[in-house]
Amino acid sequence: MTVVGIGTDIIECDRIAEMLEKHGDYFLDRVYTPRELEYCRGRKAAVQHYAGRWAAKEAVLKALGTGWSRGIAWTDIEVVNEMGGRPRIELGGKAIVVAAELGIREVLISISHCRSHAVAYATAQGG
Repeated sequence: MTVVGIGTDIIECDRIAEMLEKHGDYFLDRVYTPRELEYCRGRKAAVQHYAGRWAAKEAVLKALGTGWSRGIAWTDIEVVNEMGGRPRIELGGKAIVVAAELGIREVLISISHCRSHAVAYATAQGG
């Protein structure tokens, strides 16, 4: 596999908390998939987990090299945790179409967070 693109993102957890307070379910349903919502809602520090997934989605967009310009929706990029907790990216909708056009077969992700910030790093692989 060869590296096709990389991306990173960092976000303040307070920013996500403000979006939750201001927009509630509208924000959650627009940005997160049902599996992501279930995962985050089940965590003690849910805002940190929402922030981590936000950062992951932004990092994936950067690794794809597209940003939001190609019609990719937030929910086209999903963070799923494997047994043991390792995060994995699942692409759907327009994101999987764009990835295929770019020869991307897999996007690896690393996510970290604390009370104040969440950060993610994505590596798009192809070939």
